[in-house]
Amino acid sequence: MTRRIAFVTGGAGFIGSNIVAKLAEDRSLDVVVCDRLHEAELGKWRNIAKHPIGDFVAPEAMFEWLEKRWRDVEVVIHMAAISSTTEPDADKIVHSNFTLSRDLFRWCADHQRRLIYASSAATYGAGDGGFTDDNDYEALAALRPLNTYGWSKALFDLFAQRQALRDYAPPQWVGLKFFNVYGPNEEHKHSMKSVASQIWPKVREGHAVQLFKSYRPDVPDGAQKRDFIYVRDVADVVEWLVRNPQVNGIYNLGSGQARTFEDMARAVFAAAGKNAQIEYTPMPPAIRDKYQYFTEARMDRLREAGYAAPFTPLEEGIGDYVERFLSQPDPHR
Repeated sequence: MTRRIAFVTGGAGFIGSNIVAKLAEDRSLDVVVCDRLHEAELGKWRNIAKHPIGDFVAPEAMFEWLEKRWRDVEVVIHMAAISSTTEPDADKIVHSNFTLSRDLFRWCADHQRRLIYASSAATYGAGDGGFTDDNDYEALAALRPLNTYGWSKALFDLFAQRQALRDYAPPQWVGLKFFNVYGPNEEHKHSMKSVASQIWPKVREGHAVQLFKSYRPDVPDGAQKRDFIYVRDVADVVEWLVRNPQVNGIYNLGSGQARTFEDMARAVFAAAGKNAQIEYTPMPPAIRDKYQYFTEARMDRLREAGYAAPFTPLEEGIGDYVERFLSQPDPHR
């Protein structure tokens, strides 16, 4: 039998491990994880512990491993990144999010292997120009991200589009601009966890939770909006892309509906069967001038490409997250 490999970088991380869980349902596919697990106590290894994986590869051994087995590699799913918007080392961010991605893109182009990678809604910056995933080179070049993380992702999107225009690209290449993803396996992310995960301990104990105050007169406290998407939907989209190699380009990946942080908090309380108790706390001065008050993915292009499954409504997604994961002794997928 021919070996079929899906090679997932960042495969023990939050989104990556959910993709691994989904792809590992296909027993004919060897899902290979490339990642760092760090301290055992952090429990990042638990994100992949419930799924049969074909191999585990250290990031520094990635290209050597791929070079030896490239004929069996069906698709590379590149989720590894420094996703912290407050990481102070810009060189570290650019190396991880641009340089490594660029080298992997070129490897996939040279070996004619498919590539699906993580972009980000952070590429849109303040969102003044809207959230339309226009793949035109000039439209991508016009984006103005607010932080180094968003810029590093925008830089790579631009590189990928430029390579494609020069006909030097993988046979399938897809960038996914993730909006606010929440769901199981984000325990290791600490301050970068979703609001649902961060407030859960207080909700469980019946305490009040804190959300940021608003600093815009037209937006009440707690009414800042995000496009929240359940990580299960993200994994389903990636699995669909693996089955549809004709789909190419950069696509938004959100629910398509902006909801408030208060909606999110109330959904967590409701899922826990408790009355909502929400207090508002000052936003740290360091992020006030860079804070996004609204994000909402335009999902037309992914729909036009053929993705037809519905996205999970916020209350349903939070209900599933709380019931099947957060409230369980083992919260991992």
